[in-house]
Amino acid sequence: MITSREIRLKSRPVGMPNADNFELVTVSVPHPAPGEVQVENLWMTVDPYMRNRMAHRTSYAPSSQPGKEVHGGAIGEIAASNSTMYGWRPSFQLGDALEGGAIGEVAASNDPRFNPGDLVSSVFGLPPQAFLGVAGMPGLTAWVGLLKIATLKPGDVVFVSVAAGAVGSVVCQIAKLKGHTVIGSAGGTAKCAFLKHIGVDHVIDYKVTGDLTEALLHVAPTGIDVYFENVGGEHLEAALAAANPFARFAICGMISQYNAIGLPDGPRNIMFVMGKSLRLEGFNIANYFDHMPEFQREMSRWIHEGKITWKETIEHGIENAPTAFLKLFRGENFGKMLVKLR
Repeated sequence: MITSREIRLKSRPVGMPNADNFELVTVSVPHPAPGEVQVENLWMTVDPYMRNRMAHRTSYAPSSQPGKEVHGGAIGEIAASNSTMYGWRPSFQLGDALEGGAIGEVAASNDPRFNPGDLVSSVFGLPPQAFLGVAGMPGLTAWVGLLKIATLKPGDVVFVSVAAGAVGSVVCQIAKLKGHTVIGSAGGTAKCAFLKHIGVDHVIDYKVTGDLTEALLHVAPTGIDVYFENVGGEHLEAALAAANPFARFAICGMISQYNAIGLPDGPRNIMFVMGKSLRLEGFNIANYFDHMPEFQREMSRWIHEGKITWKETIEHGIENAPTAFLKLFRGENFGKMLVKLR
């Protein structure tokens, strides 16, 4: 037996989570049984969707394969497989180890398909942690949302909220690779400078702009055709106001509402959906996971050609996983939020 550490849900958050909702626990880990491997996690990801699973309701989340247990001391666990299964999962139970994506190294194997030292879920020669971000679920979310949900068309003007985030920054770069005008919204000088660096045509700093709708209409005088939604609230209202007839909205997330205690106000100008014949489509990446091989081939080629770049914010040590998670909701991450475990 060896020991491992994990973060557990100690209490359910009400509104914004805080450090008291989590606890660090040391557990004993058995040696792998036949057909199993023991993985030491090297990197783990924290993502906004985890907040929904902390409430007492069913939620979408990645999950390890049924019957497989993974050890290695991380808030995120990975199965003895090269892939992760996705689906609808119940909320975390109090005392549960919190689940999320991780990249690890096989420490001990009782499965002939795996040898000690193998990296689990890492291919194409990219840095391992890239498969928790630009080449993993966030990148796939951007690719699917823009190309499959919003059905990007020639000449489209694309507006992206949380444009400097793990998903939004990939959306911006794919749209630019395909020759489109891109408008990105982000908060703060550094994030806005990054968007300009990756070729975003018009950047809106929502932290300093007065009226977001007015700011968007100023940089998109002919309107927008695609909106990639990550935040909700004022951003959605601005996009509805600026949308051209038959514009398409890919609804990926609404992080501004995840910690709401009551029901937030709906968009005041929702009637534009009817008047402009808009299409708003929410999507669950679980329904598109079969596109991962195609996406990773295309994304790895873009990365090797120097056409895609990304940012990472890194916390060190499993004990700082809650800190990393809480930073997501304070806007303190720049790009993908990761925890380096070794």
